[in-house]
Amino acid sequence: MIKPNKLFYLLSISVVFTQITVDNSRQNAITVAIEKVSPAVASINVTQVQRYTISPFQRDPWFEYFFPPEIRQREVKGSGSGIVISPDGYVLTNDHVVENASKIIVTLKGGKQYDADIVGVDELTDLALLKLDGKNFPYVKMGNSDNLIIGEWVIALGNPFGLFDVNQEPTATIGIISGKDLDFGLQNGKVFQSMIQTDAAINPGNSGGPLVNSRGELIGINTFIYTGDSSRQGSIGIGFAIPINRARRIAEELKSKGRIVRDFTTGLTVQSLDRRTARYLDIPIIEGVIITSIMKDSPAGKARLELRDVIITVENEKVSSLDDILEIIDINDFRPGDKLKLKIWRDGRYYNRILTLGKYK
Repeated sequence: MIKPNKLFYLLSISVVFTQITVDNSRQNAITVAIEKVSPAVASINVTQVQRYTISPFQRDPWFEYFFPPEIRQREVKGSGSGIVISPDGYVLTNDHVVENASKIIVTLKGGKQYDADIVGVDELTDLALLKLDGKNFPYVKMGNSDNLIIGEWVIALGNPFGLFDVNQEPTATIGIISGKDLDFGLQNGKVFQSMIQTDAAINPGNSGGPLVNSRGELIGINTFIYTGDSSRQGSIGIGFAIPINRARRIAEELKSKGRIVRDFTTGLTVQSLDRRTARYLDIPIIEGVIITSIMKDSPAGKARLELRDVIITVENEKVSSLDDILEIIDINDFRPGDKLKLKIWRDGRYYNRILTLGKYK
């Protein structure tokens, strides 16, 4: 049995030893995660081809009809970030970082540079996959963006304002998961769906770079920020990242096919249902789109749709035009083989139907 005075002495020694250990080591989960991920973070410098027009009669369509403007090209420089996702040199970034690129230089920690080839891009999800020539590259471990915790620590790494090129290592900023599953729909030809919101500072040049958790696992691709004022250029603590589970699926398809296959067919033709059409066809509703033709042996026929059926909703969203249906398909990133939930009206009754998108031949 240990005597009280000896026990007190042992406890005192333990406290002093612990205090010395804490004081002498400034390492924590965040610093360890940054150290783990940094070698896989890429600075991406791009030479892009920009087209512009020269016309002595600008804003005068009459003269421009007879004297068409001259189209010229010029090279402009841009920069962004990326992340190596495999030891054989595949790099994930944003499509807008490498858009119209004629030359791409990727720099990794330490300053070593590589010419990068574009494997494939997906404008809709704003993702691109690059390839470096070589092997045994440092790469990041994938996380799971489906089980994020609001408030958990996250780190954004990348090349804001070109600072990576100053000392050949990425800049790190820290924050938390501020929100998740944010849907922005179709924006300027891109779909930002189920986005991750963070207050980790994301600035120009961070686009395409990794958002990682405190374990150093990749959970998102930093993509855009909200500034609240078009004149502002920097972060105000509201940034958004593409969840890695979605980005990983896109990257895998780009790697195997070089593009994202979204060419589908439904086999039906529709038109908007207005009051005049509804009155002419003796239809007592004026919402939705009416089916005007169905191809033989098509997905629409197999879904037991008929002429004059009125489609009220697609995926529980009200539709009033063909564009509405196409936007729903884009937003949900549906592909050939995916199933659409339809609610239709026919002869005074509502029915539910499942339409499987066909492959466009």
